[in-house]
Amino acid sequence: MFMVFDIIQFLLHIVTWIIIIQAVLTWLIAFNVINTHNDFVRQILYALNRMTEPMYRPIRRIMPDFGALDFSPLVVLLLIQIVSGIVIPHIEASMSPALAGV
Repeated sequence: MFMVFDIIQFLLHIVTWIIIIQAVLTWLIAFNVINTHNDFVRQILYALNRMTEPMYRPIRRIMPDFGALDFSPLVVLLLIQIVSGIVIPHIEASMSPALAGV
C-alpha cells in the first residue's frame, strides 16, 4: 500500500521539475537568450505549456491579475510541497497503525 505513496511522491517530484524547467525556459525566452524561432525550443515550450496549463488555470482564475507577473507556478509549487511534505506523510502515519494490526 505504501508503494502507492512512493509513486505519488515520485510523480510530484517530476511535476516540480517540469514547472522549474518551464519557468527557466520562459525567462530565457523573455530575456531573449533563446528565441522561439528554433523549432526544438518551440516544441519544448509547447509541450511544457500543455503539461502545466491545467494546473495553472484554476489558480489564475482565483488570483488577482499582477500584470506581467505570473505567480501561479509558485502557488502550484507551494501546493506540491504541502502535499508532498505534510499531507502524504500524515496519511502514511495514520495508515501504518491500522496495517500493523492486520
